[in-house]
Amino acid sequence: MVDNDETSHVGADSDRVEVSVVELPPRGTYPWLTACIIPRPIAWVSTLSAAGVPNLAPHSFFTVASHEPPVLSFTSVGTKDSLRNVRETGEFVVCLASGDLRTHVNDSSARYSPEQDEFHETGLATEPSRVVQPHRVASSPVALECVLVGERSFAEGDRASTVVFGRVVHLAVSRAAMADDGLPDPVLLDPVARLGREQWSHLGAVFELKRPGAPPPRV
Repeated sequence: MVDNDETSHVGADSDRVEVSVVELPPRGTYPWLTACIIPRPIAWVSTLSAAGVPNLAPHSFFTVASHEPPVLSFTSVGTKDSLRNVRETGEFVVCLASGDLRTHVNDSSARYSPEQDEFHETGLATEPSRVVQPHRVASSPVALECVLVGERSFAEGDRASTVVFGRVVHLAVSRAAMADDGLPDPVLLDPVARLGREQWSHLGAVFELKRPGAPPPRV
């Protein structure tokens, strides 16, 4: 629970809670950011250690970093096995966290030792990737195979947050999740997302808004 009285400055006539970041305790921004930046897609990252041990872990700081070349990014908060393995091998696979797999996704976030295989521990079947060495989650509807192209760390030590950038070298999508236009259907993919606290969400309503063209000239 965040104590707003100790971390905010609220005027008598204000309708906002004003939070001074510099006055927050260590890691105090984390619950605020994760409660405000929502929903966050989940990168279910499959990696392989240099010793050949598989690892699978969810990361909810995840997005597209570039479309050409196609680059994804996920953030390791602290030096976790995913980050160590990517640094050792230069490869990873991002699998989609679908609604029917949400319990497995959550279970794979447990603090297993580097010698433990999360696929085995959580009862998930694997399938070989086409281009990279880490396996895919066989039951996930999407797998994005990536090679490391760089990283950027903020702060230092074990609690540093490191953004990992991977170039997508292969995409695999379940035929059952494809729409008539030849692209994945968001409803059929049924992705889950992370919110703040211990909260998750489903996709919700899907609607379309056409992008506007060039604005009309001012008269």
